[in-house]
Amino acid sequence: MTVATAMTAGNAPLDAPSHFRTLRLGTPFQPRLDALAKTSDWYNWAGYRAPHSLWDEELEYFAIRSQCALFDISPMTKYRIEGSDAEAFCNKVTLRDVTKLKPGRVHYTAWCDDEGFVLDDGTLFRLSATRFRLCSQERHLPWLLDSAIGFDVVVEEETEAVAGLSLQGPTAFACLRAAGFAGVEKLKVFDLAEFPHDNGAVTISRTGFTGDLGYELFIGRDLALSLWDRLMEAGELHGIRAIGYTALNRARLEAGLIVANADFVTAEHAIRSNRTRMPDEIGLGFMIDPAKGHFNGRRAILEARARKKFRHVLVGLEIDGNVPAEHAIVYHRKNREVGLVSAAMWSPMAKRNIAIASLDLPYGDTVTDDLWVEIYAMRELKYERLMKRAKVVPRPFIKLDRRTANPPADF
Repeated sequence: MTVATAMTAGNAPLDAPSHFRTLRLGTPFQPRLDALAKTSDWYNWAGYRAPHSLWDEELEYFAIRSQCALFDISPMTKYRIEGSDAEAFCNKVTLRDVTKLKPGRVHYTAWCDDEGFVLDDGTLFRLSATRFRLCSQERHLPWLLDSAIGFDVVVEEETEAVAGLSLQGPTAFACLRAAGFAGVEKLKVFDLAEFPHDNGAVTISRTGFTGDLGYELFIGRDLALSLWDRLMEAGELHGIRAIGYTALNRARLEAGLIVANADFVTAEHAIRSNRTRMPDEIGLGFMIDPAKGHFNGRRAILEARARKKFRHVLVGLEIDGNVPAEHAIVYHRKNREVGLVSAAMWSPMAKRNIAIASLDLPYGDTVTDDLWVEIYAMRELKYERLMKRAKVVPRPFIKLDRRTANPPADF
């Protein structure tokens, strides 16, 4: 291919702009992913080229539930928050009480705008007394920097500098143990610790997005490939497989976990004012301690609670039949539209047809009877309309004891 050139005033040739040749960024693990990719099924994750699947989305799902699965989480947005006021700053911008988060621990949290509408959810890692890592779906650096005014704190995005892997499944601990991470058996759910790797260090937390036994590993991008190779070699006898997002998404649905801008629209992405959600409307009300001091959205959230101003509720549904109800409309008594399914699947683990749906109150709360979903199933080049009965059920749809077992099982 001929590369076009341009001439400067000094007649020195310059390469023409070539940004169009790299439509999506590669992660530090891209060489390993490319070598394994048999489906060439890629999607855009925050500007990175990420796999929907690598070899077979069905078998990738079962790798999570019966072996251990390795998933590249490097594109996940990551922020370093450090300084003497780091705790106070995180306590102001996020919902949960950060003073209760001890060094070496992680918690799931969310953050809101001043009107109490959710901007995003994610995980907050307390690496030390004055250093945190905030992981999120969306990018929030300008908002975080504006919020940091008056605090002795440094906020920097480290998405490109820090590579991440998620290792999930019943043999995940056995894989780490075989890889030589001595002491990893001491990690309880939401614990984190540093371990030596290749003249550097890797941070391992007992966290994940599958509802299974699992860990997340964070390391500087220069050591990323050697970490991948170490895990794949150690996990060979424990059934380790690299996977894409489709398999992970199925596992997270069984675990009843939600995804920003899939199960709810974040405040910055909502075009219509009635699409935003408060924490209580998407099942995150448990994060809020009214006794906690000021945090973004506190006044609006507590006022909405006092005046019962909430409009929606996020629920789990069990649906008759075995046809997934993806994006199906939910009806009451087959004639009143009351909500929408945001994620659905036939669950191999639960042996049920399950879904997550956002419903208009009081449906899904005080009115839970006579709910139906409208499914359009393709049958021999023709869509057939199916009206299937649905009932509200608790989440998670499956609960695996191995997720919280101490010490974890060693296969």
